[in-house]
Parts: sequence; C-alpha cells; structure tokens
Amino acid sequence: MAKSTSSDSAQVSKQNFLYPRCRYYGKFTPEDLAFNANLQEFAQKVSYISALETGGKISSERAYEQVQSLWKQLKYSKESLGIGQANPPKT
Repeated sequence: MAKSTSSDSAQVSKQNFLYPRCRYYGKFTPEDLAFNANLQEFAQKVSYISALETGGKISSERAYEQVQSLWKQLKYSKESLGIGQANPPKT
C-alpha cells in the first residue's frame, strides 16, 4: 500500500476547495444521487463562468453560451436518469 504524502493531501485539499461537494439529504436512489452530483457540478461551473464574466475575462455572450450548454447537459442528465418521470428508463 502506498504511503500518503503531503502533496497528496494538498491535492485533495485543492480539489475540495475548487470543487466543493455538499452532502445529499434527499430521497436515496442511485439516479437521484447521480443527478445531485451533476446539479452541484452545474452550479459550480456556472459560478466560475459568472465570476469570469463579472471580471471582464469573457464576454456576456460567451458566458451565456457556456451556461446554456451546461444547462442542456444537465437537462439531458435529468432525462437520461428518469428524474421526475413516472416510469424512469431501465439501464
């Protein structure tokens, strides 16, 4: 078994800082848990895009396009996982 180094723990701390995850308290199904992870990732990326646009690093149009693309990915995820459907698809 490999020993944990300080650089490994620094990398984990960096990941936790850049990509924080909140605990899921909703009804547990694998689909709901997967969608929650996708939703948290969506929110984090939108936050970064918003900060870049606010800071003048990207245009408002580019920010809108990126958020729209992320939204489509999240919507596809919701549909693929069967979230909100009476009879979710079987995989």
